[in-house]
Amino acid sequence: MLEINADRLWQRLMDMARFGATKAGGCNRQALTDEDAAGRALFLSWAEQAGCSTRLDEIGNLFIRREGRDKEAGAILIGSHLDTQPTGGKYDGIYGVLAGLELIETLNDRNIETDHPIEVVVWTNEEGCRFSTAMMGSAVWAGVMPLEAALSLQDSSGVSVAEALQATNQKGSELARAGDVKAAFELHIEQGPILEAENRVIGIVTGVQNMSRHWVRIHGQEVHAGPTPMQGRRDPMRALSRFLPRLYEMAEGIEGGRITFGIIEAQPASNNTVPGLLTLSVDIRHPDKAIYDRMVTQMHEIIEAACADEKTPVEMEKFFHAPGVVYDAACLDSVRAAIAQFDYPHMEMVSGAGHDACNVSEVAPTAMIFIPCEGGISHNEAEHIETEHATAGANILLHSVLHQACR
Repeated sequence: MLEINADRLWQRLMDMARFGATKAGGCNRQALTDEDAAGRALFLSWAEQAGCSTRLDEIGNLFIRREGRDKEAGAILIGSHLDTQPTGGKYDGIYGVLAGLELIETLNDRNIETDHPIEVVVWTNEEGCRFSTAMMGSAVWAGVMPLEAALSLQDSSGVSVAEALQATNQKGSELARAGDVKAAFELHIEQGPILEAENRVIGIVTGVQNMSRHWVRIHGQEVHAGPTPMQGRRDPMRALSRFLPRLYEMAEGIEGGRITFGIIEAQPASNNTVPGLLTLSVDIRHPDKAIYDRMVTQMHEIIEAACADEKTPVEMEKFFHAPGVVYDAACLDSVRAAIAQFDYPHMEMVSGAGHDACNVSEVAPTAMIFIPCEGGISHNEAEHIETEHATAGANILLHSVLHQACR
């Protein structure tokens, strides 16, 4: 049975983790920083040693290619990212990229030719923490986001993507446009607790759930906390106290429902003044579109009713929306065929988070593969995976790709 070199893959994960390493054992390698450029340079050196050709497109997506017997055939694309959160881990995204390289090296070691070329891509700014749009590079490549819109994004210091690409020498000459892709695969850590809880090694990811993010702005009346009686106040915090439990109850009562309040800001943020404005973010998700739509409608109704009771006018604005994705049946069958060769404990599942594969699926047949992460913890310096799980996922990726790459 053909298997990847587990020691080589793990060592390269540790080598990549040196760039942007944090004292707590994680990584801070944000997109288009010097640390990100250094990590990409190391990856390129490995790719060149493996005999791959390389290219860089105008939004900084980095491609390495192993030719197939038919150079005109559509490529088998393997992609993820090397950038991290400010307090990220060693594996989120990075594992998928380095497993793709390991796949190529395993084929080289065994002198195995494929009919189709194989390409591994490092997508730019997947995390969206330095520049505010997540999955940016793949979005431009897939035509989901205009190039100029991506280039004009700025970080908190006012540095644009265009400027950062130039500063880190990551701006290429190739058009950021999807080419001929027969099939695409993304291997990733789950970033949640389901596989571990179910004692499964492999997740066959059939799709990604519907998700959106909303701003809620509740207008109150600023008054002194001491002299003003509780009765008659127009306090946005009281409105929040009314609808927050109801929204949690709504999500908990719907199997697969998710709701998160990630940001709550009061203005003027004084400890002895009733806020005049309360702003919060709401992230809402569900795999089923009809149920997701119903959750969004109920969210509006619950918030509006609570604010009406407190006489606090409210505005709601959707600032992010990602429709649900159903991955390609033939690509998923390739993953199932690979699992049948190894018989790893596995399950089919829907991803709770967005990934570059969502954008890729707009222009190419696509599937994803998950492995567990300890405690379901990700976007955290404590992020951890087991070496045997890393090996298993890479083996499934290898045979899924071969299922598509060999006629």
